[in-house]
Amino acid sequence: MYYEFDTVLWVWDARKADTWTFVSLPTEIADEVLDLAGSRRGFGAVRVEVTVGGSVWRTSIFPDSKAKTYVLPVKKAVRKSEGIGAGDTVHVRLEVLGLTAG
Repeated sequence: MYYEFDTVLWVWDARKADTWTFVSLPTEIADEVLDLAGSRRGFGAVRVEVTVGGSVWRTSIFPDSKAKTYVLPVKKAVRKSEGIGAGDTVHVRLEVLGLTAG
């Protein structure tokens, strides 16, 4: 299952010294992923393949109960390669891996 969306990069307040940078999934996409994933993975993590610009990588998205969505970490190598940083809007293509409906 594939999704595409535009979203803003942000820095996790709890780890600013490490500049852990994330994007939040739109809630309608997060709701669909949650319906597919259920509680099959530890900590609610869901494996994904992500494309931002010319960069493609595999990671996991994680539930953010405060924001009621999933968050996607965007690693430093990708941010550097794509010339993006906190506050920038990015186009994300996300493929959910290993889940099927039902």
